[in-house]
Amino acid sequence: MFDLPVMTKPQRKAATGFRQWLLDEGWEMSQFSVYLRWCAAKEQAESRVRAVARKVPSEGKVHVLTVTDRQFETMAVFRGRTRERRGRSAPEQLTLF
Repeated sequence: MFDLPVMTKPQRKAATGFRQWLLDEGWEMSQFSVYLRWCAAKEQAESRVRAVARKVPSEGKVHVLTVTDRQFETMAVFRGRTRERRGRSAPEQLTLF
């Protein structure tokens, strides 16, 4: 989750670059400033946090929150007043094509 300043052209460029980097690294946008990424193990999650730390723009605030699969599955999500069914399983660890 992040809140990056976008008042000046360099700030907008840095914020856009950070968002694009997240997408390029396989993060999924949940909201405009909230991104998700599934990790198979705690070590992989820690590696991702270190990568984010290297890419954080010089201004603004970035929070990284780690949740377990179980916690993610029990999250309540609403679209308007309708509750969405999560039912989302972990992605395949390896895909060959």
